[in-house]
Amino acid sequence: MSMFNRIFGKPKEQANSNALATLDKLNETLDMLEKKEKVLEKKANAELERAKEFSKAKNKRAAIQSLKRKKLYEQQIEQLGNFQLRIHDQMIMLEAAKATTETVDALRTGAAAMKAMQKATNIDDVDKTMDEINEQTENMKQIQDALSAPLGAFADFDEDELEAELEELEGAELESQLLEPVAAPPVHPVHVPANKQPARPAPQKVTAEDDELAALQAEMAL
Repeated sequence: MSMFNRIFGKPKEQANSNALATLDKLNETLDMLEKKEKVLEKKANAELERAKEFSKAKNKRAAIQSLKRKKLYEQQIEQLGNFQLRIHDQMIMLEAAKATTETVDALRTGAAAMKAMQKATNIDDVDKTMDEINEQTENMKQIQDALSAPLGAFADFDEDELEAELEELEGAELESQLLEPVAAPPVHPVHVPANKQPARPAPQKVTAEDDELAALQAEMAL
């Protein structure tokens, strides 16, 4: 027996088989009644046609006999219709009962499976497992703390003293930055296009008259 059958149990195959067999039998009977009803309808229509023919031939007695047979066929057709209705009702009730039984079996199977799982999972076992997990977690944390602790010469250093020294260094660095002179911003040469540069005065030519004037001025100064 498989684990599935041990937990959930075997389905009730006998009940399902009986229900299916009954539904098949009802379907066969319903088909038979429908075929018989069609045959009787044809016979009733045939008697109606004979009654019309006899009536045209002024054979009143034969026409009445045909109508009587037609009425008998119609009564049988009505009876077959009632039989079919009862079979339909029986099939609907049987299908509903089958669905109800399968639903109850499924719920019963689910309840049994849940009960089996609860038996397999004891609350004490759950608490024990959680305690073991917490213990292992705490042990791992202690191991990690031990591995991350400083070793050798680094274990003798005072963390507070190192932090104070670091703050002192940072303060000295900030003070030196404040005392540094502020550098003037660089002067960038302004590029002036060649066609916009100021024109320089052209050198004047020295003539002979200028030389004589300069000599006369020198003599007068003496």
